[in-house]
Amino acid sequence: MAANAPARRRLSLLTRQDKVVLALMLGIPTAVHIFLVWFPALSSIVLSFTRWNGVGGFATIEPIGLKNYSDIFTIYPPFWPALLHNLIWLGVLMFVATPFGMFLAVLLDREIRGLSVYQSVFFLPVVLSLAIIGFIVDLFFAPEQGLVNNLLGTTKPPTLIDWLGTPNLNLFAVMLFASWRHAGYIMVLYLAGLKSVDPSLREAAAIDGANARQIFFRVVFPAMQPINVVVLVITIIEALRAFDLVYVVNKGRNGLELISVLVTNNIIGEASRIGFGSALAVILLVISLGVIVPYLWRIFHADAATA
Repeated sequence: MAANAPARRRLSLLTRQDKVVLALMLGIPTAVHIFLVWFPALSSIVLSFTRWNGVGGFATIEPIGLKNYSDIFTIYPPFWPALLHNLIWLGVLMFVATPFGMFLAVLLDREIRGLSVYQSVFFLPVVLSLAIIGFIVDLFFAPEQGLVNNLLGTTKPPTLIDWLGTPNLNLFAVMLFASWRHAGYIMVLYLAGLKSVDPSLREAAAIDGANARQIFFRVVFPAMQPINVVVLVITIIEALRAFDLVYVVNKGRNGLELISVLVTNNIIGEASRIGFGSALAVILLVISLGVIVPYLWRIFHADAATA
């Protein structure tokens, strides 16, 4: 009884007004999060098993089981190219843009003159919206007026190159600018991680005879495990939610099909197939979780084993 008295006294220090303020500070963000994140996600999962065009109220929703998923995998031609493009997008961001961003962070981690200027220059693309970057892509790769063709001297037939109108070419042209933006974001994250690494770890490794490459990959990089997890999750999310850039360039057609574009076209397009579009969104969610969850489980399981 005596042990519970201090706890009751501490709780009594909160007035009724304090409790109301705390309830509002916790309740409002929680309600907004549930309404804007969890409710749409769960609604999409439920609607993916139905046929509904959004007209006539909820009474017109028709349960159809797994038919939407069956149609997507069997008789919906844009799905497989879109899935392949998303995987290519993920691969380029993960194995090209992310290492390049980490490389920039390592360079800028050294005390060099004008550090803040370099950071601002490399981080500038992150500040720009993807829609604006899409217009920049048009300026660079336009067939006759674009910068690239003018530099190459291929602005007229028969040497003219239609970078954004040719499948395969347009995907990599767009991903070049997507990587440009992504690398700046990754640079900032890793730069923060490098600043947080204990300098004594590097000094001890150097005393043991390790060179700069060994110090980074065997000491510094493992010490940034929390940053590595954040970078992985961000990279996967960026690759799978890619939409603005391709939609500005050519509305996600002719070689730039992505699952996010298919979701948009089916839900708010002329077809207005909300159930079908929801099934595509669920597939996108499963793909992202299928990559993130096993990695996080392995990381946290290893931490628990070493604790």
